[in-house]
Amino acid sequence: MPERNLDFGHFGARGVKGHEAVARQLDALAGYIATPVTAPRGLLARLHYLTRSDHARTAARAAGLTVTDRTVQAWLAGTRSPSRRNLERIEQAYRTVRRENVARYLLARLNRGGQGTRVEFHPVNQSHVTQPHQRVVAFRTMNVRRWDRIVAAWAAADGQALDDAWIDKVVDLGSQWGQYEYVTAIGFAA
Repeated sequence: MPERNLDFGHFGARGVKGHEAVARQLDALAGYIATPVTAPRGLLARLHYLTRSDHARTAARAAGLTVTDRTVQAWLAGTRSPSRRNLERIEQAYRTVRRENVARYLLARLNRGGQGTRVEFHPVNQSHVTQPHQRVVAFRTMNVRRWDRIVAAWAAADGQALDDAWIDKVVDLGSQWGQYEYVTAIGFAA
């Protein structure tokens, strides 16, 4: 695409790709367990979430948590502790299953029956860019409709698909959409 930035930050601008900011915001809306997996309370909360039903156990296995039921019961009882590698697997499986479970709800809330959701674009931070190289990039808002591709890519943790889906929406900003490929933050609520 002609407006894509090839050498972002060359003059000192700071920001993140728009789709990464969208993923962060969707993660915040998903409401993950705040206690880290390394704490006993966080571990138990994640294990209860991943083992509360047959559907949850199947999804956890599909997400990469392939330990036996006996091992999970020992972790829940506190007689054994998971290794660091298994803690990472538990965290990854929890986030994957949580995204899948929340995706339908978020999609309905963001689409709002076809009305869409107002999105705020906070431009890149140019405080470290010398004056001659700074450009005027204003705070923008836009109403985004049809979040289906964005939420599906987020739920699947597919960064490239999320980038493509997000760029398709950002193009609606008009001729200056390339200025919002990188942003400080993206804000929206569901």
